[in-house]
Amino acid sequence: MKKIVVIGSSNVDTTLHVKDFPKPGETINALDVTTAGGGKGTNQAIAAAKSGAETYFISRVGEDSAGGFITHQLKSYGVDATYVQTTMGSKTGHAYITLSEAGQNSIVIDHGANYELTVEDVKAASDLIQNWDCVIAQFETPIEVTLAAFKMAKKAGKITILNPAPAIDKIPAKLLGYTDIITPNETESAKITGIPIKNKSTLATNAEKLHLLGIKNVVITYGDKGAYVSTPDVEELVPAYKVEAADTTGAGDTFIGYLASNLNSDLTNFTEAAKTASRASSIAVQRLGAQPSIPTAKEVRDAMEEDE
Repeated sequence: MKKIVVIGSSNVDTTLHVKDFPKPGETINALDVTTAGGGKGTNQAIAAAKSGAETYFISRVGEDSAGGFITHQLKSYGVDATYVQTTMGSKTGHAYITLSEAGQNSIVIDHGANYELTVEDVKAASDLIQNWDCVIAQFETPIEVTLAAFKMAKKAGKITILNPAPAIDKIPAKLLGYTDIITPNETESAKITGIPIKNKSTLATNAEKLHLLGIKNVVITYGDKGAYVSTPDVEELVPAYKVEAADTTGAGDTFIGYLASNLNSDLTNFTEAAKTASRASSIAVQRLGAQPSIPTAKEVRDAMEEDE
Protein backbone atom coordinates (compact mmCIF):
# COMPACT_ATOMS: atom_id res chain seq x y z
CA MET A 1 0.00 0.00 0.00
CA LYS A 2 1.32 3.45 -0.96
CA LYS A 3 1.99 5.77 1.98
CA ILE A 4 1.33 9.46 1.28
CA VAL A 5 1.66 12.65 3.33
CA VAL A 6 -0.30 15.70 2.18
CA ILE A 7 0.51 19.15 3.54
CA GLY A 8 -2.06 21.79 2.75
CA SER A 9 -5.26 23.69 3.20
CA SER A 10 -8.53 22.86 4.91
CA ASN A 11 -11.60 24.82 3.80
CA VAL A 12 -15.34 24.69 4.01
CA ASP A 13 -16.80 25.26 0.53
CA THR A 14 -19.99 27.27 0.09
CA THR A 15 -21.20 26.85 -3.48
CA LEU A 16 -23.67 29.19 -5.18
CA HIS A 17 -25.31 27.32 -8.06
CA VAL A 18 -26.20 29.74 -10.86
CA LYS A 19 -27.36 29.57 -14.45
CA ASP A 20 -24.41 31.65 -15.60
CA PHE A 21 -21.82 33.94 -13.99
CA PRO A 22 -22.99 37.49 -13.23
CA LYS A 23 -21.56 40.31 -15.30
CA PRO A 24 -19.86 43.23 -13.49
CA GLY A 25 -22.55 45.21 -11.68
CA GLU A 26 -25.22 42.56 -12.29
CA THR A 27 -27.32 40.96 -9.54
CA ILE A 28 -28.61 37.43 -10.13
CA ASN A 29 -30.47 34.80 -8.12
CA ALA A 30 -28.79 31.58 -6.97
CA LEU A 31 -30.55 28.39 -8.02
CA ASP A 32 -29.26 26.61 -4.90
CA VAL A 33 -26.64 26.94 -2.15
CA THR A 34 -24.66 23.94 -0.85
CA THR A 35 -21.90 23.45 1.73
CA ALA A 36 -19.18 20.78 1.77
CA GLY A 37 -15.61 20.19 2.84
CA GLY A 38 -12.89 21.51 0.56
CA GLY A 39 -9.42 23.00 0.27
CA LYS A 40 -6.82 21.70 -2.16
CA GLY A 41 -4.88 19.93 0.56
CA THR A 42 -7.92 18.23 2.05
CA ASN A 43 -9.23 17.25 -1.39
CA GLN A 44 -5.89 15.73 -2.41
CA ALA A 45 -5.58 13.82 0.86
CA ILE A 46 -9.07 12.39 0.48
CA ALA A 47 -8.39 11.48 -3.16
CA ALA A 48 -5.22 9.65 -2.14
CA ALA A 49 -7.09 7.81 0.62
CA LYS A 50 -9.99 6.90 -1.67
CA SER A 51 -7.51 5.57 -4.22
CA GLY A 52 -6.27 3.09 -1.63
CA ALA A 53 -3.21 4.86 -0.19
CA GLU A 54 -2.54 5.15 3.52
CA THR A 55 -2.75 8.91 3.95
CA TYR A 56 -1.77 11.44 6.62
CA PHE A 57 -2.74 15.10 6.42
CA ILE A 58 -0.84 18.04 7.96
CA SER A 59 -2.94 21.19 8.25
CA ARG A 60 -4.47 23.85 10.49
CA VAL A 61 -8.13 24.53 11.19
CA GLY A 62 -9.79 27.24 13.26
CA GLU A 63 -11.39 27.33 16.67
CA ASP A 64 -14.90 26.93 15.27
CA SER A 65 -17.45 24.29 14.31
CA ALA A 66 -16.05 24.22 10.76
CA GLY A 67 -12.76 22.89 12.14
CA GLY A 68 -14.54 19.96 13.72
CA PHE A 69 -16.47 19.39 10.51
CA ILE A 70 -13.23 19.20 8.48
CA THR A 71 -11.60 16.76 10.90
CA HIS A 72 -14.70 14.55 10.87
CA GLN A 73 -14.77 14.59 7.06
CA LEU A 74 -11.14 13.54 6.82
CA LYS A 75 -11.60 10.65 9.21
CA SER A 76 -14.79 9.51 7.48
CA TYR A 77 -12.85 9.17 4.21
CA GLY A 78 -9.99 7.27 5.84
CA VAL A 79 -7.44 10.09 6.19
CA ASP A 80 -5.38 10.15 9.40
CA ALA A 81 -5.92 13.61 10.94
CA THR A 82 -3.39 13.28 13.80
CA TYR A 83 -1.43 16.27 12.48
CA VAL A 84 -4.42 18.53 11.82
CA GLN A 85 -4.00 21.17 14.54
CA THR A 86 -6.45 23.78 15.83
CA THR A 87 -5.30 27.42 15.88
CA MET A 88 -6.94 29.14 18.82
CA GLY A 89 -8.52 32.49 17.98
CA SER A 90 -8.60 31.78 14.23
CA LYS A 91 -11.37 30.62 11.93
CA THR A 92 -11.23 27.73 9.51
CA GLY A 93 -10.53 28.56 5.87
CA HIS A 94 -13.56 29.13 3.66
CA ALA A 95 -14.00 29.00 -0.11
CA TYR A 96 -16.88 30.77 -1.85
CA ILE A 97 -17.62 29.07 -5.16
CA THR A 98 -19.88 30.20 -7.97
CA LEU A 99 -20.84 27.20 -10.12
CA SER A 100 -22.55 27.65 -13.49
CA GLU A 101 -24.92 25.19 -15.16
CA ALA A 102 -22.12 24.45 -17.66
CA GLY A 103 -20.06 23.03 -14.78
CA GLN A 104 -17.49 25.86 -14.68
CA ASN A 105 -16.59 27.64 -11.46
CA SER A 106 -15.00 30.74 -10.01
CA ILE A 107 -13.60 30.67 -6.48
CA VAL A 108 -12.73 33.24 -3.81
CA ILE A 109 -10.83 31.97 -0.76
CA ASP A 110 -10.65 33.30 2.81
CA HIS A 111 -7.54 31.43 4.00
CA GLY A 112 -8.21 31.67 7.73
CA ALA A 113 -6.11 29.22 9.79
CA ASN A 114 -4.42 27.78 6.68
CA TYR A 115 -1.82 30.55 6.83
CA GLU A 116 -1.11 29.68 10.48
CA LEU A 117 0.60 26.39 9.51
CA THR A 118 4.23 26.51 10.68
CA VAL A 119 7.61 24.90 10.05
CA GLU A 120 7.34 23.51 13.58
CA ASP A 121 4.17 21.68 12.51
CA VAL A 122 6.05 19.75 9.83
CA LYS A 123 9.05 19.19 12.12
CA ALA A 124 6.65 17.52 14.56
CA ALA A 125 5.82 15.08 11.75
CA SER A 126 9.44 14.57 10.64
CA ASP A 127 9.46 10.80 11.25
CA LEU A 128 6.38 10.48 9.07
CA ILE A 129 7.74 12.66 6.26
CA GLN A 130 11.09 10.87 6.20
CA ASN A 131 9.66 7.36 6.16
CA TRP A 132 6.62 7.52 3.89
CA ASP A 133 6.67 7.27 0.09
CA CYS A 134 5.52 10.67 -1.08
CA VAL A 135 4.86 14.23 0.13
CA ILE A 136 2.35 16.49 -1.67
CA ALA A 137 1.89 20.24 -1.13
CA GLN A 138 0.23 23.28 -2.75
CA PHE A 139 0.30 27.07 -2.36
CA GLU A 140 -2.69 27.52 -0.03
CA THR A 141 -0.36 27.35 3.00
CA PRO A 142 2.94 29.22 3.68
CA ILE A 143 5.71 28.41 1.19
CA GLU A 144 8.36 28.18 3.91
CA VAL A 145 6.43 25.26 5.42
CA THR A 146 6.40 23.39 2.12
CA LEU A 147 10.10 24.12 1.64
CA ALA A 148 10.95 22.66 5.06
CA ALA A 149 8.87 19.54 4.39
CA PHE A 150 10.29 18.96 0.89
CA LYS A 151 13.86 19.43 2.12
CA MET A 152 13.22 16.86 4.82
CA ALA A 153 11.60 14.42 2.37
CA LYS A 154 14.34 14.73 -0.27
CA LYS A 155 17.12 14.13 2.28
CA ALA A 156 15.33 10.85 3.04
CA GLY A 157 15.00 9.99 -0.67
CA LYS A 158 11.22 10.41 -0.83
CA ILE A 159 9.12 11.71 -3.75
CA THR A 160 7.88 15.31 -3.59
CA ILE A 161 4.94 16.59 -5.64
CA LEU A 162 4.24 20.33 -5.89
CA ASN A 163 0.84 21.51 -7.05
CA PRO A 164 1.58 25.22 -7.73
CA ALA A 165 -1.93 26.44 -7.04
CA PRO A 166 -3.05 29.12 -6.67
CA ALA A 167 -0.44 30.29 -9.18
CA ILE A 168 2.28 32.71 -8.12
CA ASP A 169 4.61 34.72 -10.35
CA LYS A 170 7.87 33.34 -9.03
CA ILE A 171 8.41 30.05 -7.20
CA PRO A 172 11.51 30.09 -4.98
CA ALA A 173 14.40 28.29 -6.68
CA LYS A 174 15.17 26.41 -3.46
CA LEU A 175 11.68 24.89 -3.45
CA LEU A 176 11.95 23.86 -7.10
CA GLY A 177 15.27 22.23 -6.27
CA TYR A 178 13.49 19.92 -3.83
CA THR A 179 10.57 19.18 -6.19
CA ASP A 180 10.44 15.89 -8.09
CA ILE A 181 7.11 16.45 -9.85
CA ILE A 182 5.20 19.67 -10.58
CA THR A 183 1.50 19.51 -11.48
CA PRO A 184 0.10 22.88 -12.66
CA ASN A 185 -3.00 23.29 -14.78
CA GLU A 186 -2.63 25.21 -18.04
CA THR A 187 -3.36 28.61 -16.42
CA GLU A 188 -0.92 28.06 -13.56
CA SER A 189 1.79 26.80 -15.91
CA ALA A 190 1.39 29.84 -18.18
CA LYS A 191 1.72 32.17 -15.19
CA ILE A 192 4.95 30.47 -14.10
CA THR A 193 6.51 30.33 -17.58
CA GLY A 194 5.02 33.45 -19.18
CA ILE A 195 3.94 31.32 -22.17
CA PRO A 196 0.15 31.06 -22.83
CA ILE A 197 -1.02 27.52 -23.60
CA LYS A 198 -3.08 27.24 -26.77
CA ASN A 199 -2.20 23.83 -28.20
CA LYS A 200 0.09 20.82 -27.84
CA SER A 201 3.06 22.79 -29.11
CA THR A 202 2.75 25.42 -26.39
CA LEU A 203 2.23 22.66 -23.83
CA ALA A 204 5.61 21.26 -24.87
CA THR A 205 7.19 24.72 -24.66
CA ASN A 206 5.77 25.21 -21.17
CA ALA A 207 7.08 21.83 -20.06
CA GLU A 208 10.53 22.64 -21.44
CA LYS A 209 10.57 25.95 -19.54
CA LEU A 210 9.61 24.13 -16.33
CA HIS A 211 12.42 21.64 -16.95
CA LEU A 212 14.83 24.55 -17.30
CA LEU A 213 13.74 25.69 -13.84
CA GLY A 214 15.13 22.41 -12.54
CA ILE A 215 12.12 20.08 -12.43
CA LYS A 216 12.61 16.73 -14.16
CA ASN A 217 8.98 15.58 -14.14
CA VAL A 218 6.14 17.80 -15.35
CA VAL A 219 2.42 17.08 -15.58
CA ILE A 220 0.26 19.91 -16.94
CA THR A 221 -3.47 19.23 -16.58
CA TYR A 222 -5.35 20.64 -19.56
CA GLY A 223 -9.04 20.43 -18.67
CA ASP A 224 -11.13 18.31 -21.02
CA LYS A 225 -8.16 17.92 -23.36
CA GLY A 226 -6.19 15.74 -20.98
CA ALA A 227 -2.86 15.91 -19.15
CA TYR A 228 0.54 16.60 -20.71
CA VAL A 229 3.24 14.38 -19.23
CA SER A 230 6.88 15.40 -19.75
CA THR A 231 9.64 13.38 -18.05
CA PRO A 232 13.12 12.20 -19.07
CA ASP A 233 11.41 9.11 -20.55
CA VAL A 234 7.94 10.28 -21.66
CA GLU A 235 6.55 13.19 -23.69
CA GLU A 236 2.84 12.60 -24.18
CA LEU A 237 -0.60 14.22 -24.02
CA VAL A 238 -2.73 11.70 -22.14
CA PRO A 239 -6.25 12.29 -23.51
CA ALA A 240 -9.12 13.13 -21.18
CA TYR A 241 -12.14 10.87 -21.01
CA LYS A 242 -15.12 12.47 -22.73
CA VAL A 243 -17.92 13.03 -20.23
CA GLU A 244 -20.56 15.66 -19.52
CA ALA A 245 -19.24 17.78 -16.64
CA ALA A 246 -21.58 18.79 -13.82
CA ASP A 247 -18.95 20.39 -11.54
CA THR A 248 -15.20 20.71 -12.18
CA THR A 249 -14.43 21.74 -8.58
CA GLY A 250 -11.75 19.42 -7.18
CA ALA A 251 -11.08 17.62 -10.47
CA GLY A 252 -7.41 18.60 -10.44
CA ASP A 253 -7.08 17.55 -6.81
CA THR A 254 -8.59 14.17 -7.64
CA PHE A 255 -6.04 13.80 -10.45
CA ILE A 256 -3.12 14.57 -8.14
CA GLY A 257 -4.23 12.24 -5.35
CA TYR A 258 -4.68 9.37 -7.79
CA LEU A 259 -1.45 10.12 -9.65
CA ALA A 260 0.58 10.02 -6.43
CA SER A 261 -0.94 6.79 -5.21
CA ASN A 262 -0.47 4.99 -8.54
CA LEU A 263 3.10 6.06 -9.37
CA ASN A 264 5.90 3.56 -8.88
CA SER A 265 8.65 4.71 -6.52
CA ASP A 266 11.05 4.91 -9.50
CA LEU A 267 8.46 6.88 -11.54
CA THR A 268 8.66 4.39 -14.44
CA ASN A 269 4.88 4.15 -14.98
CA PHE A 270 4.03 7.84 -15.46
CA THR A 271 1.72 7.36 -18.44
CA GLU A 272 -0.25 4.53 -16.82
CA ALA A 273 -0.61 6.48 -13.54
CA ALA A 274 -1.74 9.59 -15.46
CA LYS A 275 -4.38 7.57 -17.31
CA THR A 276 -5.75 6.22 -14.02
CA ALA A 277 -5.74 9.74 -12.53
CA SER A 278 -7.49 11.09 -15.63
CA ARG A 279 -10.19 8.42 -15.37
CA ALA A 280 -10.73 9.28 -11.71
CA SER A 281 -11.11 12.96 -12.59
CA SER A 282 -13.59 12.14 -15.35
CA ILE A 283 -15.83 10.46 -12.78
CA ALA A 284 -15.44 13.32 -10.29
CA VAL A 285 -16.55 16.04 -12.72
CA GLN A 286 -19.85 14.25 -13.32
CA ARG A 287 -20.81 14.78 -9.67
CA LEU A 288 -21.38 17.83 -7.46
CA GLY A 289 -19.00 18.94 -4.71
CA ALA A 290 -15.23 18.58 -4.43
CA GLN A 291 -14.95 15.80 -1.87
CA PRO A 292 -18.23 13.89 -2.37
CA SER A 293 -17.42 13.62 -6.08
CA ILE A 294 -14.08 11.82 -5.65
CA PRO A 295 -14.50 8.18 -6.76
CA THR A 296 -13.23 5.11 -4.94
CA ALA A 297 -10.48 2.92 -6.36
CA LYS A 298 -13.07 0.27 -7.22
CA GLU A 299 -15.16 2.76 -9.17
CA VAL A 300 -12.12 3.79 -11.17
CA ARG A 301 -11.05 0.18 -11.82
CA ASP A 302 -14.57 -0.75 -12.93
CA ALA A 303 -14.75 2.24 -15.26
CA MET A 304 -11.39 1.43 -16.83
CA GLU A 305 -12.40 -2.19 -17.33
CA GLU A 306 -15.58 -1.04 -19.09
CA ASP A 307 -13.44 1.21 -21.33
CA GLU A 308 -11.41 -1.73 -22.60
